[in-house]
Amino acid sequence: MKDLSVIIVNYNVSYFLEQCLLSVRKAVQGLEVEVFVVDNNSVDGSVEMVQRRFPEVLLLANKENLGFSKANNQAMRQAQGKYVLLLNPDTVVEEDTFRKCFQFMEERPGAGPWV
Repeated sequence: MKDLSVIIVNYNVSYFLEQCLLSVRKAVQGLEVEVFVVDNNSVDGSVEMVQRRFPEVLLLANKENLGFSKANNQAMRQAQGKYVLLLNPDTVVEEDTFRKCFQFMEERPGAGPWV
């Protein structure tokens, strides 16, 4: 099991997605993390950019725009993280963000599950 699954749904925001993934790459240090990008049929070269610049990312390239919710669910079905983070592609995270959030959740076992 991974510590964290990060899911990013993208639609035609290649530049922002690239900046987001660069920040995520730094923020995952010290954790077992899988990063999903679900692309909703972008025409701006997003898929090619992810393939070229971020080979570690699990890329789901849809042939149609499924919408935000369906795209998130698509990746969540494959996610193996103890925790799942839905991250917008126009977000840049600090280098210690994921470690701090993971530590917070681990120290408070009742904070996350709603089962």
